[in-house]
Amino acid sequence: MTGDHYFTAEPTTAARTREVEFTVADRDYTLASASGVFSAVRLDPGTAVLLRKAELPSPDTAGDLLDLGCGFGPISCVLATTAPAATVWAVDVNERARELTAANAERIGAADRVRVRAPDEVPAQLRFAQLWSNPPIRIGKDELHELLLRWLPRLADDGVAWLVVARHLGGDSLHRWLVEQGWQVERQASQKGYRVLRVTR
Repeated sequence: MTGDHYFTAEPTTAARTREVEFTVADRDYTLASASGVFSAVRLDPGTAVLLRKAELPSPDTAGDLLDLGCGFGPISCVLATTAPAATVWAVDVNERARELTAANAERIGAADRVRVRAPDEVPAQLRFAQLWSNPPIRIGKDELHELLLRWLPRLADDGVAWLVVARHLGGDSLHRWLVEQGWQVERQASQKGYRVLRVTR
């Protein structure tokens, strides 16, 4: 046993590499993954629901898109594929996750449009047209709220955030909390025990 979690900054477990295959919007993806990152052996079910039920960016979407807690990069790679005119910022505290996302962006031919960064490396002046996240619920409620209070205000005035949260892990209470913070929140979909939330100003 180790103390590593997917939100550990520098995993100490050996990186057992594998490939993860999935399909989104009729496109097949084969991405590299490794132990020590979130959902290392498959596309996480919540992420799959998010990518299936949220409104993917259109091909003419421009500007900066944020993948918050990118893991090995499935959301970043889908966004970069569906919105080739946009810049995707893939943010994660986990160094191994960032390395994998960078490699996967190169694998799909989008290395020039996916900026992989640690949270503190994202330019402070950036505002995001879209924010996408399967947020790290298991870091704890207070830490989760702090994370969202840091990044949601960086949406552009007309920006939209897409979040997916398991109902049994507090999806409905998070919905209520976001409304209490002054955000407009719509439940876009419910599937397989997950809530897909659309958040705007």
